[in-house]
Amino acid sequence: MQLFRAMIFYTGLSLATIVFLPITLLLYPFPLPLRFRVISRWAVFNLWTLRHVCGIDFKVSGREHIPAGAGIIMCKHQSAWETLALQLIFPPQVWVLKRELLFIPIYGWALAGMQPIAIDRSSTLKAMREIVRQGAARLRQGLWVVVFPEGTRVEPGKKGKYLPGGGMLAEKSGYPIVPVAHNAGYFWPKNSIRKWPGTITMVIGPIIESHGRNAAELTRLAEEWIEGAVKSLPAPDHWSKQVKGK
Repeated sequence: MQLFRAMIFYTGLSLATIVFLPITLLLYPFPLPLRFRVISRWAVFNLWTLRHVCGIDFKVSGREHIPAGAGIIMCKHQSAWETLALQLIFPPQVWVLKRELLFIPIYGWALAGMQPIAIDRSSTLKAMREIVRQGAARLRQGLWVVVFPEGTRVEPGKKGKYLPGGGMLAEKSGYPIVPVAHNAGYFWPKNSIRKWPGTITMVIGPIIESHGRNAAELTRLAEEWIEGAVKSLPAPDHWSKQVKGK
């Protein structure tokens, strides 16, 4: 039944993508905040489908920590879920992503219209420079910048190496970091079609001010808060049973 429900969800996601892609292309002449408000309805629809079809809901604590101005979101990356939820929870935002995604026909063109910070991951130094250069420009425009500091999705209970891009951007731009933790990987696992019903918890932490701190310190502070918060989120019963069965 879980697999059947997941297939219904992915069918809805595919149909929504087909509908929203041409809308994204048509909105090219309009300012990015307006484009974001319209296109983020795609994420809202998919979260609604996820709740009603797969039984996955979510709750958010710490919204009071979101500052009025722009900032850098450094978020734990366990699942595809957070790529949807962040669009609903935070103001208009741009993403740091691998530039190869922009080469995908039609989808890549629409993605480019959201002004992402596309980086070449084969060159770490060049990638860091682009994050700082493009990220600072987006922040000055009043847009938020989303960074997944581990660079890729990590299974619950594990931790990847925290890369310095977000910390470097904060140091050079002077904008604050907002750390975000969650446990979505328990319900929408990496590289899995199955969806486990339950309630995802997302926690938004207090801002980390960048003034007077270097990139290494900022990255360390974000890592300590995120990993500490993730450990405080208990694993659901189905995950505990899976782990015991391995």
